[in-house]
Amino acid sequence: MILYLFDLFGTAVFAISGVLVAGRLRMDPFGVVVLACATAIGGGTVRDMAMGATPAFWITDTTYIWVILATCVATMLLIRHPRRLPWYVLPCADAIGLAVFVGIGVDKALSYGASPLVAVIMGVITACGGGIIRDVLAREVPMVLRTEVYATACIAGGIVHTLAVQVSPGTVTASIVGMVTTLLIRLAAIRWHLSLPPFALDRS
Repeated sequence: MILYLFDLFGTAVFAISGVLVAGRLRMDPFGVVVLACATAIGGGTVRDMAMGATPAFWITDTTYIWVILATCVATMLLIRHPRRLPWYVLPCADAIGLAVFVGIGVDKALSYGASPLVAVIMGVITACGGGIIRDVLAREVPMVLRTEVYATACIAGGIVHTLAVQVSPGTVTASIVGMVTTLLIRLAAIRWHLSLPPFALDRS
C-alpha cells in the first residue's frame, strides 16, 4: 500500500511537470491534460505494451486517471506563478517519483520473467518514457537525451535493484535499495549540478 501511494504521488508530480510545460506553450485545457497524461502514464504504458501486460495498468485501475485530472485542475488553478516556488521543490519531488517508477518498472518486468537487463530497461522506460513523449509533443529535445544526470540515475538504480534481487529474492528489500540508489544519485545531481560530458562534433 505504501508503494502504491508513492506511485500515485509520482503520477501527480509527473502530471504537474506536464501541466507546466503545457502552460509555458499556452495550450488549451485539452492540451494540458494530454501532456499531463503523457508524462505521468506514458512510460508505464509503453512498458506494459512491450511486455504484453495488457490491458495497461491505468485501464484496470482508473485511480491513476483521476489523480492526473485532479492534478491538472489543481495546478491550473493554484500554480499561476511557478517561479515563486522554492527552486528545489519540484525537482526533488520529481526525483522521488522517478525512483518509485524505476522500482515499479523493474519489479513488474521481473514478475513477467524478464532478464535482469530487460528489467533495467523497463525500469528506465517506466521512469523516463513519459517525459520523452511529453518533450516530443512539445517539440523539445527530451531531457534524458541531454547531459543532465537523469536516465543515468535510473540505470544505476535498476542495476542495483536487479543485483539485490539475486541476493535477496522475493523481498521488498531489493526494491527499496534500488529506489534509494536512484533517488540519491538524482538528488546529488540536482544539488551539485552533475552532468555527463556532451558528445560534440567539430563543425569545421
